[in-house]
Amino acid sequence: MLSFVIPCFNEQANIEKVIAEIDAATADAGIHTYDIVVVDDCSTDGTREVVRSICAQRSDVALVCNSVNLGFGGAYKAGVEHANGAYAMMIPGDNSHPKAGITPILRRAGEADIIIPYASNPEARELSRVLISRSFTWLVNTLFGLNVPYFNGTVIHKTDLLRTITIKTNSFAYQAEALVRLIHRGASYETVPVQIAERIEGHSSALHFKNIVQVAQCLAVLLVDVYLKRPNVSPKNQSI
Repeated sequence: MLSFVIPCFNEQANIEKVIAEIDAATADAGIHTYDIVVVDDCSTDGTREVVRSICAQRSDVALVCNSVNLGFGGAYKAGVEHANGAYAMMIPGDNSHPKAGITPILRRAGEADIIIPYASNPEARELSRVLISRSFTWLVNTLFGLNVPYFNGTVIHKTDLLRTITIKTNSFAYQAEALVRLIHRGASYETVPVQIAERIEGHSSALHFKNIVQVAQCLAVLLVDVYLKRPNVSPKNQSI
């Protein structure tokens, strides 16, 4: 069984589409048992009402409502607490990941503790986002001696293993923190190229100054935890 965690903030127009893409992707991948945990992070639109309507019709969809806005990483962590599957996968609530980008990841589920997707068509994004993403990936790999192609995607984690670590940040760097902590503890991983969809409206809030500061704070904490508190641990070598 696999659990999908969908962090949402003002995604009234998108959440039904996201769930439809998940349903289509699981069918293509031959996955018949799964649940969906939608986390509403204090939306100010009708996201909660839309999800409640879906829950009334489907027992495999659950709604978690945060009492305060926790941010993308915080919403993800809240969803993982309610995941019932042996594996958990994050899907953003903005409908930026269609079936074609989800199915290849699902087909690799169970091959390792962690399945890490990376964009096979980075040109689908704005050049500024591509440059920032590549810089962030290079920085994290350099700081922690890793060889991971992407740190912010729709990763599949073994749920029990994910719950053995404490993800301290609520920022967009939550996935990077989780991957660094788990891989340095010896978790196995495989990577898979996927097609990404261009974000048509607006710009990623991950690039806001506040989020950049939170990411920097996250990396500083990770450096202390990985190298000062556990100096004799090295990551398991993996091939991409």
